[in-house]
Amino acid sequence: MSAINLNNVSFSYDGNTKILDNIQFTAEYGEITLVSGHSGEGKSTLMYIISGVIPNVTEGALSGEVLIDGENIKGKKLGYICRKVGLVLQNADEQIVHKIVEDEIAFGCENLAFPQETIEKQINIVCNLLKLDKSWQTPTLSGGQKQRLITASTLAMGQKIIILDEPLANLDKDGADLLMSTLRSLAKAGYCVIVIEHRLDMVLPYVDRVWHVGGGKTDEIADRKAYLLAQTKKIEDICPVFTGIDPVICLNEVAFTAKKREILKSVTFDIPKGGRVVLLGENGCGKTTLMRISARLNKPSGGSIEQHISPDLKDKRGSKKWFKTVGVVYQNPDYQLFMPTVQKEIEFGAESPEYAQTIMDLFKLRHLADRHPQSLSEGQKRRVSIAAVVACNPKVLLLDEPTVGQDYDGLCDMVNILNDLHNKSGNTMITVTHDVRCAEALCDKAILIKDGIVAQSGGKELVKEYFGK
Repeated sequence: MSAINLNNVSFSYDGNTKILDNIQFTAEYGEITLVSGHSGEGKSTLMYIISGVIPNVTEGALSGEVLIDGENIKGKKLGYICRKVGLVLQNADEQIVHKIVEDEIAFGCENLAFPQETIEKQINIVCNLLKLDKSWQTPTLSGGQKQRLITASTLAMGQKIIILDEPLANLDKDGADLLMSTLRSLAKAGYCVIVIEHRLDMVLPYVDRVWHVGGGKTDEIADRKAYLLAQTKKIEDICPVFTGIDPVICLNEVAFTAKKREILKSVTFDIPKGGRVVLLGENGCGKTTLMRISARLNKPSGGSIEQHISPDLKDKRGSKKWFKTVGVVYQNPDYQLFMPTVQKEIEFGAESPEYAQTIMDLFKLRHLADRHPQSLSEGQKRRVSIAAVVACNPKVLLLDEPTVGQDYDGLCDMVNILNDLHNKSGNTMITVTHDVRCAEALCDKAILIKDGIVAQSGGKELVKEYFGK
């Protein structure tokens, strides 16, 4: 008996446009199933149907047969389906409700009325599996640590069918290997694991079958090797060799402590004016913190920062002029999308209305112009958040995981757009990324952060060494 079986399933959010059109889909116990495809083509919709979110929470026109563990779930309440299917969403912040890791993991177990001794046992098991400290405070966690936490919270509830929507998005290479190895062990123990993911190079070695979602259809992929090669080739760098040496930002023995947790100890390095710096390091090492300090969003606990962008920006922390000059793209796009439409989002701080239109065309967002940004897929939100910042034409552009949620074609477009804009404007780019496919293409200088200090610095060769490629 299959864990999941969808027969002739169709779905439309508005009753007219079919996101999924008369599809077939199966997933088995004892296997990891990968669901891949272009952003916004229906992968998450498929997940919501299987988990019962559609139609219990999200309404629309759903037809066809959805069998979970051999049972037709039509008319079943979400609480009933949740006891069979565990769900890990893309956006970790939308799932975390408690301030302590232990409490967050216990929350789901308590909702399922687990005995206290069972809850304590599950907490210890999943914290050990995913390398989490149950005493950590969730607001201080990095994006990758939060991703591991919501995965641990789901695993602790013990459902035999687990769906994970882009679980590797913010994970470093070791964290990705750890998670996929854990999921592989669960599959061998009889679980059905479904992974929706764009980082195919990280997941394909672990999966048993691959489905592609696109154009309203689902197709099982037979030639996995060809499918992998087509979507994992490293992106070429279109920028000329950088030779500048003058600094635009200087970090001097920068330290940062949050909630008694020492994140940065003593970080010293210069960001060259007009160059592209890539920050490397494992989850929780302080890369995002460094970016926030460089952007004057956080004040360091120790050390100092000097900016050589413009004399009249001195000591104007957080001013409108500063954020026109220094553009920041957050790891979570939900934190910066606030306008009622995509067009207004991009026009809000744009250099000019004409430039806003140019940027919309560059990022292929014209067809989404009238949509509310928060109604988009995670990959689309990411493109909008970057487009809105670059439309300001900042002199310094800080990008925290800019390629999350992008399919391979979207990833290539994103990197080439950023590099083309860099070539034309001469801006300075600082990027945090865990994606081996694009790291070299965005790099003139690489900085590896480890144990709160700069462990190594170099160029593209350091990127190659770090990713082992």
